[in-house]
Amino acid sequence: MQGTMTERRRAAFTRGLDAEAAAAALFEAQGFEVVAKRVRTPRGEIDLIVAREGLLVFVEVKARASLTVAAESILPRQRRRIAGAAEIFLARNPSYDGFDMRLDVVLVAPGAAPMHLPGAFDAE
Repeated sequence: MQGTMTERRRAAFTRGLDAEAAAAALFEAQGFEVVAKRVRTPRGEIDLIVAREGLLVFVEVKARASLTVAAESILPRQRRRIAGAAEIFLARNPSYDGFDMRLDVVLVAPGAAPMHLPGAFDAE
């Protein structure tokens, strides 16, 4: 049974990396530069941080069986975690002072184009 759980975790991790790569490609196609991936802070992890022309975007990537299930998986506590992690990132990176900021979500599901939700939620 242990091997099965390890295999599931590895598969989930790989799906997550693939989803984050798809999200990064989506932003790069819109002229954004990927600033960082999988940024760990004491408040949590930020999947992707991208920038373009004075705008810094913190991106949560959700990969699920369907886009609907992916959208439903974004809970209020996750929103607070991402906003808190973004605050820590900004405190550690003063070169982004003065940038406008946005918290986006990219939903990823098999057989569907990634769905970008700009400004999906506000820092609370």
